[in-house]
Amino acid sequence: MPTPLAGLLAITIDQAVAAPMTSRKLADAGARVIKIERPEGDFARGYDRAAAGQSSYFVWLNRGKESVRIDLAAEADKRLFEALITKADIFLQNLKPGAMARLGYPLARLRALNPRLVTCAISGYGETGPYAQRKAYDLLIQAESGLASVTGGPEAASRVGVSVVDIATGMNAYEAILEALILRERTGTGADISVSMFDAMAEWMTVPLLHGRAGNPPKRIGLAHPSVAPYGVFDTGDGAAILISIQNDREWVVLARDVVGDAGLAGDARFSTNVGRVQHRAEVDARLMRWFAGRTQHEAVEKLLAADIAFGRVSTVDDLAVHPHLREIALSTPNGPVAVPAPPAQRAGEEPIRGEVPALGAHTEAIRAEFLGA
Repeated sequence: MPTPLAGLLAITIDQAVAAPMTSRKLADAGARVIKIERPEGDFARGYDRAAAGQSSYFVWLNRGKESVRIDLAAEADKRLFEALITKADIFLQNLKPGAMARLGYPLARLRALNPRLVTCAISGYGETGPYAQRKAYDLLIQAESGLASVTGGPEAASRVGVSVVDIATGMNAYEAILEALILRERTGTGADISVSMFDAMAEWMTVPLLHGRAGNPPKRIGLAHPSVAPYGVFDTGDGAAILISIQNDREWVVLARDVVGDAGLAGDARFSTNVGRVQHRAEVDARLMRWFAGRTQHEAVEKLLAADIAFGRVSTVDDLAVHPHLREIALSTPNGPVAVPAPPAQRAGEEPIRGEVPALGAHTEAIRAEFLGA
């Protein structure tokens, strides 16, 4: 079965997480991705040794790519870079704003080399503006964008436990590149795209921002929802933590009447609407805490399932590793196979792509010969 991006060539100068996420998505969709690495390699190769002695980040984000070592300060390597750009469909990079121009490759020169080229620059704060030259990493943007202020419990702001800013930015860039490729089919010309980490997270912060401007900034309430109740964690008598979610007033009646078994609670006008339940959150939660505390995990789960109430266990990473819904694929890496979660999108009749994770510079000589004939 043909892959969606088969026949397209993407050249990347990417490191860490955000841009490699974008280029991995391109590779998963069938594009040929040639990853240009500085002589010492993508610094994410050294983040940890959790994946068969290799960086978990690098293994996660760089499958299906070819690695070529290039030093853009060297004339011979500049010739190779230009040969690659001339034949590319996509050029992706997340160097500091202005770095490509300082290396001799401003957008105008890239466009002259290849008018059909789709370029995408990922940065912390964009190519222009008062913060454009600031260094920016995932946790810094979590703090700067206000995300950390709405994450965690009342006692302190907290980091989201995965690189959510990088992932959001990478997915925004992937989406924008696909849109530009579709447009190129109509116009015949490429596009120049800029995606900033700050913009990606600010857009995700729309609801807290609107609440703040309305005079009701969200408070940190841990594993609960600031706008919906009951929506939080309750402990069973045998120590299991179960998170339930009531999304509408009908579900609240079902929970109170059929699960908790309290017709009076179901009919209490104070709790009949979500706005009312949020206002009386402490009392609602206290009622539910007593009910859960008097049941085992098995008893609570059986009741919730029978009433079709949404819930989930508060799982650990170890729980995820043995979760019955975890789908995994085995990646070939320089140090042997590594199992990782499978891509979330499943196309009928098609197996997920399982491209190899490249060793540093593994394809340099072959690519040099292919594009320079030497």
